[in-house]
Amino acid sequence: MNTLTNERLEREFKVTEKALKELKIIINKEDKNYEKAMHFIDTAKRYYEDAKYFKEKGDKASAFGALNYAHGWLDAGKNIGLFEEY
Repeated sequence: MNTLTNERLEREFKVTEKALKELKIIINKEDKNYEKAMHFIDTAKRYYEDAKYFKEKGDKASAFGALNYAHGWLDAGKNIGLFEEY
């Protein structure tokens, strides 16, 4: 049974896109972890782009997985104090 509907996938795209747009780094550029924060953001964006690619190819499961990885990077950054709540 396929439980990953197009509606669910679109909802996840919107949630991840919103998180990427509203993300705020809470450490200053001089902080030793600023580059790490940028790496977390870059990785999340790359997974988001991968998700779009998989969606275009009709691979909903891989798109969903890539979105979860993207969000995981954002959540991890938030949890270790790089980003504010979004």
